[in-house]
Amino acid sequence: MSLFGLPVLWQTVILLSIANVFMTFAWYAHLKHLNDKPWWIAALVSWGIALFEYMLQVPANRIGHAELSLAQLKILQEVITLAIFVPFVVFYMQQPLKLDYLWAALCILGAVYFVFRS
Repeated sequence: MSLFGLPVLWQTVILLSIANVFMTFAWYAHLKHLNDKPWWIAALVSWGIALFEYMLQVPANRIGHAELSLAQLKILQEVITLAIFVPFVVFYMQQPLKLDYLWAALCILGAVYFVFRS
């Protein structure tokens, strides 16, 4: 699978980013929209959304593993997770932006440095 002839890293980032949007909605959107429903309904809806996440995440990791180590793939996923999660929390869930998000991002940036420095 090739995305418009993009380098492996960018193919991986794009697919993981889209997958992470689905994952974030699967994990957290039910807290806003299905709070009045039984937990198992929320779980089934979340599972349905997560299917789309897996349809993108699995190929993304296979593509990425061609050039990246497992540690690099994991740290890349964590960076993407934070980049998707913060706007989701602020804009979709309408919760305040916290300075702690910046500190978390700096910690993950340190992890990126150490995993990708070689």
